[in-house]
Amino acid sequence: MKKLEGKVAVITGGNSGIGLATAQRFVSEGAYVFITGRRQSEVDAAVKQIGKDVTGVQGDVSKLADLDRLYADVKRQKGHVNILFANAGLGEFAPLEAITESHFDKTFSVNVKGLLFTVQKALPLFRNGGSIILNASTAAFKAAGGSSVYGATKAAVRSFARSWTVELNRSSRSRRSLYPPYQWNVWEVLTKLQKSSHSSRQMIAVLSPVSNCS
Repeated sequence: MKKLEGKVAVITGGNSGIGLATAQRFVSEGAYVFITGRRQSEVDAAVKQIGKDVTGVQGDVSKLADLDRLYADVKRQKGHVNILFANAGLGEFAPLEAITESHFDKTFSVNVKGLLFTVQKALPLFRNGGSIILNASTAAFKAAGGSSVYGATKAAVRSFARSWTVELNRSSRSRRSLYPPYQWNVWEVLTKLQKSSHSSRQMIAVLSPVSNCS
């Protein structure tokens, strides 16, 4: 029996990069996956690449109506969720003197607001047990020029992970920060990518289970 046989996974931003690689791995291990992306053409291409046991849903995580439509589709087709990978995010960089209101609002809308409501709206679909995975970054605690807004969003994600661990420990859902809920080597997933950028490697390198965060 495969590790994820019979499991249902939702992966936001599953149309490319780490999200797509994770979707491919989950399917190979027996899961059925729902992936999202903002551009329909990219979602369609990802579904074709994954090949089976996948539904693609076009949507923007910063738009709550799109999240409602995603989870309505999941509920209609499968009735529940076992694994949620809140992966969708963006990184646009600017030094302090060049930060605009638009840059700030766009980055926080996707990386913070979008992630929060991605998780919140999935909770009613979880059965006893399951994994909620957040895509974090070393930018949460490592400074770099031009990354103040992006880093602040990832610090928020780290704070979410800590707070939600406390809150959700009162229920039967399991929580982990980024990866993996089934103790796979994260580098095996990255082999699915044709090219792993430095930022992708850095994003994953230091993440650990939320329950171990002090």
